[in-house]
Amino acid sequence: MLVRVSAYLGGMESASSYFILAIDYIGTFVFALSGAAAAQNKKLDLFGGGVIALVTSLGGGTLRDILIGNTPVGWLKHPWYLPIIAAGMLTAFFFRQATTRWHRTIFLFDTIGIGLFTILGYELARQQGLSWPICMVLGTISAVFGGVLRDVLSAEIPLIFRQEIYATACLAGAGTYTLLLQTAIPRDAAMLICVAATFFIRLAAIKWHWVMPRI
Repeated sequence: MLVRVSAYLGGMESASSYFILAIDYIGTFVFALSGAAAAQNKKLDLFGGGVIALVTSLGGGTLRDILIGNTPVGWLKHPWYLPIIAAGMLTAFFFRQATTRWHRTIFLFDTIGIGLFTILGYELARQQGLSWPICMVLGTISAVFGGVLRDVLSAEIPLIFRQEIYATACLAGAGTYTLLLQTAIPRDAAMLICVAATFFIRLAAIKWHWVMPRI
């Protein structure tokens, strides 16, 4: 994911942009941890765990940047992502039993993270002058594609292709943001509402077992 959030969000130096930057780092850490945990479940070695942690954290943002021509991609230009990913991976490996107990906490941060990365991808695409449907798609890609790579490398059916409400929650959050941009609500507030909408839709889907219909 991209580090200098204020640069991507039209140069904003607001409190919410710094809040998003903090959650961006936390989300990167948690996604790295989840990737390493998936590697543990498959009994991979430290190198394999590092690869899966890396693609889980950076896969969505990398694909998005390539699609819109923003190269070199963000994590190649900023120094903090690799140490954060390494910290997440090592946490998973050295505190395996603890991370198992943290499952609910990790899930909550993951859910916040997909909301955040949805809005990051959406805003970056919007600044490129792309249409709102494309912005929604790129926001969703930013949020979920790393998880797709994690599941594929772990020989699992990717989560977004199962019945769980996951990518759909990202699309709903992006759709909410699209509508809010047509109102007088400040952009900072609209961004936070998008994150909250994605979070609560995902949380409600887990709590009440909402699923997509099978083919």
